[in-house]
Amino acid sequence: MVPADFLCYYMGTVMNPNQPSFYGLGIAPSILALLDKLGLTTPTPIQERAIPQAIEGKDLIGIAQTGTGKTFAFGIPVIQHLLKNPQDRALILLPTRELAEQVNESFHKIGAPLGLKTAVLIGGEPMGKQVRALARMPQVVISTPGRLIDHLSQKTLTLKSAKIAVLDEADRMLDMGFAPQLKRILPLLPAERQTLLFSATMPENIVAMARAYLKLPLRVEIARSGTAAENVTQELFFVSQPEKTRLLEKVLQEYRGSVLVFLRTKFTAKKLATHLRALGHAAAELHSNRSLNQRREALDGFKKGRYRIIVATDIAARGIDVNNIELVVNYDLPSVSEDYVHRIGRTGRAGGAGHAISFARPDQRRDVQDIERLMRTTLSVSKLPALPPLLYAAPSSPTASRKPAPPLRGRNDFRRRNHIRHFEKR
Repeated sequence: MVPADFLCYYMGTVMNPNQPSFYGLGIAPSILALLDKLGLTTPTPIQERAIPQAIEGKDLIGIAQTGTGKTFAFGIPVIQHLLKNPQDRALILLPTRELAEQVNESFHKIGAPLGLKTAVLIGGEPMGKQVRALARMPQVVISTPGRLIDHLSQKTLTLKSAKIAVLDEADRMLDMGFAPQLKRILPLLPAERQTLLFSATMPENIVAMARAYLKLPLRVEIARSGTAAENVTQELFFVSQPEKTRLLEKVLQEYRGSVLVFLRTKFTAKKLATHLRALGHAAAELHSNRSLNQRREALDGFKKGRYRIIVATDIAARGIDVNNIELVVNYDLPSVSEDYVHRIGRTGRAGGAGHAISFARPDQRRDVQDIERLMRTTLSVSKLPALPPLLYAAPSSPTASRKPAPPLRGRNDFRRRNHIRHFEKR
């Protein structure tokens, strides 16, 4: 009988048999050696449960909190399959450019030393550069749906040999406008393939849609859909819209580390970033009006400390993988409750501690209740502190600065008003 405290030495790594390990999950020795070099010895729960099933070739729906290692949970099985079957290819679909580039970084850490090549197909980059990357015959294509369809339309890419398909952030892929694109892409994949879906939130109606693309999928659920990481503390302030900026200034005086601020619209994100820079903060903005290079520079500067604050829309809720973010501020509550989980998941990653503060207007109590119902918890409401005087004009909504329409005087004015309303809806 082996003593309980027996320590196994394997390939230079000390392992405690009572502690979860990547050894015993069916991972090839060459990949295990690279995990050792990266200092990765203990799998996260989603990795421990998903990797063996995915290595066996089973279709999978993986649900776990953000920041728990979902990328390696599907990345390791994909790489192992491609090493075993060099003629096969893999397709990874994601909703945002930033997430695509970060998944590519993770694949590069393990795949590149083993000779695997990747190609990243995202909007905002020249097609020619991506065509040259495809000409190098990459085993893994990491793409957003729109740009993938561009390449398929121009016949610079075929999916006939893509025997593994991964949908990362699957709820967003299927629920927020990507369903028509997926219906064009997935039928082009081989009928005999493995399909893996991963996300932090997976409403049942999305699961029903996902099952249309999977064969007898296994559901690996580490935490109930909508569960936030346990090490992220949460706080809520009810505050009027005009006082939000002063409250943010107060919060930034108390928290000196890196801060990620979420707003609903790119208009207010830009205005708030400008306001914070005027106050002397090193702040950058991240939203869809920024070019790809500008978004890369902002994210890189945030990681390296050039910027202490990133002001972002929800494109960053699933596109930022930066450790040691001290604070997430929901300056605006998200329009979809599930996005709250993804937003606050940007802090407290990889087992670290984090804090999330949300600003809610008094008329948003129902939105707060929707979030609490999803997470099955009650958000702690804090008393509004004494706020500093307003030094600069606070950001307002895009409609707040519009001049009111003149009063109706006759038939032509009525027609003109209707024309204005129609134009504003476009």
